[in-house]
Amino acid sequence: MISSRDRILTTHVGSLPRNEALSDLLMLREEDKAYDAKAFDAEMDKAVRHVVDQQRAAGIDIGNDGEQQRVGFQTYVPQRMSGFAGVSKRRRGQEFEEFPELVAYLMRRFPNPTKGQQGAPEAQAELKYLDMKPIESELARFQKIAGAGAFSESFMTAASPGIISSTMLNAYYDSHDAYLDAIAREMKKEYQAIHKAGLILQIDAPDLAMDRTMMFRDLSDSDFVKMCERHVAAINKGIEGIPRDRVRLHVCYGNWEGPHIHDIPLEKILPALYTANVGALTIEFSNPRHAHEYSALKKHKLPDHMLLIPGVVETTSNFVEHPEVVARRIEEAVSVVGDRERIIASTDCGFGTFTKREWVIEPVVWLKLKSIREGADIASARLWGRKVA
Repeated sequence: MISSRDRILTTHVGSLPRNEALSDLLMLREEDKAYDAKAFDAEMDKAVRHVVDQQRAAGIDIGNDGEQQRVGFQTYVPQRMSGFAGVSKRRRGQEFEEFPELVAYLMRRFPNPTKGQQGAPEAQAELKYLDMKPIESELARFQKIAGAGAFSESFMTAASPGIISSTMLNAYYDSHDAYLDAIAREMKKEYQAIHKAGLILQIDAPDLAMDRTMMFRDLSDSDFVKMCERHVAAINKGIEGIPRDRVRLHVCYGNWEGPHIHDIPLEKILPALYTANVGALTIEFSNPRHAHEYSALKKHKLPDHMLLIPGVVETTSNFVEHPEVVARRIEEAVSVVGDRERIIASTDCGFGTFTKREWVIEPVVWLKLKSIREGADIASARLWGRKVA
């Protein structure tokens, strides 16, 4: 995993907006409806090429395929595994029950959610990863389109065992622990495929923060931290054999515009995150609810082997952060970590977490990524004492 040796590098969390044609095809595939496979392949080629070009134009150093080939960041999993059926009765977040007006607002704004987002299946039999062709196809398409020179480094995302377990609920295994282990065992195949293709593996694990207000809201904070430790152990089991400097872990509080007043403070979960066998953490630091939480890194020092990938722009607003604001956020991250080379500037979360649920209009997404680059250049000039070309 490259680090910011002579300037602050830039990246993002993974998902980028999908065009309407691709979105429609992804939803048809998810719902097992007929679609034109050749048209689908052509549209995915077009979409991946578009987001690669846009990332390059914005100045992103560490890029990916924008998750163009998936309907959602974790709800794609049942399409690749046997054992899932029926519908999970997933618990809503605490604030959605507390504020019905928020639910009504979301239903007006996003009237046609994907099947998996509202009615993901549950585990009703032994899980088995059926076919490596989908992940191999994703990797091949991205690598063919991006080529060798698109980015300084490339990554691909994959869902954590924990977020899979809390999205596709367990109706088969004897315990939550047994279910986590089964998911980790099967997802290891996907994790290894990404690693063997030469890409950085990003594990998406909102369960380590967001699920405090959803699946595990009835636990105390201390018991939730213990659950985080168990979920991190499942991640470690899944990525076993992959060098930790080839894995980064994304943690977030849920990528939606809402009060977030019940989010657990970062300082309570940070020690559990440090037990992950990864080389970098990507964490929200720009939205109004979590912009103050660099203080957690003063209390719990970032391990020497880890990079910090802080969110320096947020992902649910069409405001474009001024590059000077971005630069100051980067400098604050450097200050608390104490090492400019271990900071990579990023987004809080993804811009296309689920198909047809984009908070930020596409033109603004590219402006936000460009602002990360410009802010990183301003910060680099100050941190290294010289102008960045």
